[in-house]
Amino acid sequence: MNRRSMLKATGSTAAVTILGGIPLRSAAQTPDGGTQKRDKKKIMVIGAHPDDAETSSGGTICLLTDAGHEVVSVYLTKGHAGIRGKSHEEAAAIREKEAIAACAVMNARPLFLTQIDGNTEVNRERYLEVQELLEREKPDVVITHWPIDGHRDHANCGILVLAAWRKLDRFFDLYYFEVMTGWQTQMFHPTDFVDITTTRERKYQACYCHESQKLTNVMERWHTPMENFRGIECRCTAAEAFVHHVEPIKLA
Repeated sequence: MNRRSMLKATGSTAAVTILGGIPLRSAAQTPDGGTQKRDKKKIMVIGAHPDDAETSSGGTICLLTDAGHEVVSVYLTKGHAGIRGKSHEEAAAIREKEAIAACAVMNARPLFLTQIDGNTEVNRERYLEVQELLEREKPDVVITHWPIDGHRDHANCGILVLAAWRKLDRFFDLYYFEVMTGWQTQMFHPTDFVDITTTRERKYQACYCHESQKLTNVMERWHTPMENFRGIECRCTAAEAFVHHVEPIKLA
């Protein structure tokens, strides 16, 4: 699917697909008026902190779960450094609960890894942690941070997932999401768009579960304009944009 492709959730009788060709409807109409079941897929959205998956891909996650697919929202850290005046342990406990509540809104399954917010590492042990997660979960599609990002935790998250994808012989489709493009995500040129017009409100409900982060200003300043602009690009009201990582030739 190229940059000009428009992935719509409504308004078409044709089969509606999402990243990796996954159908956005749980069943298709057959000529005799019956329905044809579609295979359930597993999608993992891997963010560095609680709220990264929600703000970047929340509308897409809702579309996927509404269509009957399994979505696992993975958090590299528990946001230990994300609440001023709270200890790492206190902040992590609060933000873990907020992430679980957000996942309930999106019907996603939360999963937490063991890195520390603001002090993420890229080393042999951390590569293995992500690799073993992906081997165990066996996703069809993974969406994570674009590795060119001004926030080190974001960049490290993308690097770890990319390395695991290569190590595991690229058995899943790999996509990148954007967060606060121009401030954090840099040099991001989408290949795929998802129309989130019908799920935008629910996305924001999930985002606002992160009460400790006071996301209203962040959403209004960064994410709403991004969604509007991506919608203009693919001719809908609001969209989330992604980059599909393709390596036709295996690297040594």
